[in-house]
Amino acid sequence: MPALLVRNLHKSFKDVKAVDGLDLEVRAGECFGLLGPNGAGKTTTIEICEGLTTADSGDVQVLGMRWATDGSRLRQRLGIQLQETQLSDKLTVSETLSLFRSFFNQGPDVATVIALVQLQEKRNARVGGLSGGQKQRLALACALVGHPELLFLDEPTTGLDPQARRQLWDLIEQFRRAGRTIVLTTHYMDEAERLCDRVGIMDRGRIIALGTPRELIASTGVEHVVEFTAPTNGQPSMDRAALARVDGVRDVREQAGGILVHVTELHRAVPALLAEIARQGGNLTELRTHSATLEDVFVGLTGRHLRDE
Repeated sequence: MPALLVRNLHKSFKDVKAVDGLDLEVRAGECFGLLGPNGAGKTTTIEICEGLTTADSGDVQVLGMRWATDGSRLRQRLGIQLQETQLSDKLTVSETLSLFRSFFNQGPDVATVIALVQLQEKRNARVGGLSGGQKQRLALACALVGHPELLFLDEPTTGLDPQARRQLWDLIEQFRRAGRTIVLTTHYMDEAERLCDRVGIMDRGRIIALGTPRELIASTGVEHVVEFTAPTNGQPSMDRAALARVDGVRDVREQAGGILVHVTELHRAVPALLAEIARQGGNLTELRTHSATLEDVFVGLTGRHLRDE
């Protein structure tokens, strides 16, 4: 039985269609990532699955149950970390977790969860005095305190510094190694590539690509991305058609005053590109290369970057 099964899901707000006929299946024991830009419908989808928002139409089964008939049972088996968690600033870390622990019939004791999220030194500190990363770890602890079978994480690392993000990643991977199921929304491609077994790329309320990170990246047929800036004397821009004819080049796009080129064989394509830039009279001022990522998958599918929205 899938941990989460969504069929033909629809949800609209005034003039905005947030979810448009979405189908989704999450296997038990996997970390599944919903990847997409802000406004793609990720949060609306996950809030419907969490029972916080009612769908206009469609069917959602969570752990084989439905919110309309099994809400009380589901709440005992899920852990939820919202995109923004508002906790009482006056309570201490220990008091906050004791309160959340009282909502569940079973689960680890408060001291165990505090140790899990590495907040032992802050157990008696008030929530209002915690750093952003510490508050996010506390929010995750509140989601874990009922020993959930399925954990929903909505943009769990947004706004955190790199160190705090890595700490949260480690905690999520611990939960994943225990064999439990995670549904994660993010617009960070590196987060999805590191944490997720499978990824659904979402755009305008639909899943437009689905697979493991490696499968999705391989599906583009692109191994590397070359980005360069090369102003030309007297020309408004580079001749993209000529660049596209260079051996090994699969696609050429303009972006933020520069050129982005998808290539298959970096060692052959770069010298040929440099020769073509020189032939066009370009003055190369910047050149970067990187291996293809989920961001490049999204660009290839939509012509936009994840951060554009």
